[in-house]
Amino acid sequence: MARDGPINKGSFVAQQSALVSGIAGRYATALFDMARDGGQLDAVAQNLDQLTAMLASSADLVRLIRSPAFSRAEQGAAIAAVMEKAGFNELTRRFVGVLAQNRRLFVLADVIAAFKTLLSHHRGEIVAEVVSAVPLGDQQLAQLKLALSSAAAGNVVLQARVEPDLIGGLVVKLGSRMIDASIRAKLNSLKSVMKGVA
Repeated sequence: MARDGPINKGSFVAQQSALVSGIAGRYATALFDMARDGGQLDAVAQNLDQLTAMLASSADLVRLIRSPAFSRAEQGAAIAAVMEKAGFNELTRRFVGVLAQNRRLFVLADVIAAFKTLLSHHRGEIVAEVVSAVPLGDQQLAQLKLALSSAAAGNVVLQARVEPDLIGGLVVKLGSRMIDASIRAKLNSLKSVMKGVA
């Protein structure tokens, strides 16, 4: 397991660049570096998990961070109030405040995902993205994590999201491998086969 301490900065920066990219990757890398250097990785990660849950449960919050109808000041004040009420630490509040100031709140969900990727790599974990048509229960997630950890021979961390278009089943991405066991994929496959029959 990776630990805080002396590291080869050049090689670590190269690894970060390979793991995350784009504007969200740059912001996530900056936040990760500040949190790591300040010994606040766990606190920031917990805040970001809370923020993800808030976004998932509040259409108003999603509208606030995505709509260009809100001014920079309105976005900044509203998101600051949300974070203060939730008791977020200062680093998280300042960072999200910078996103608001730079009119980049619309990439917040991508920044959080990129931060989690960097954190998992830092901890020596393997990230598995799991997409399902409906939310998976705790027991289902635990069984899936166990099976993937066994297959990957390492500690797997699940990043689950819901995509109703799948109709049913799962799509699992583990590293460069992807397993598409969704009903949508099976229907598309059946459609291809039926083309040859007609």
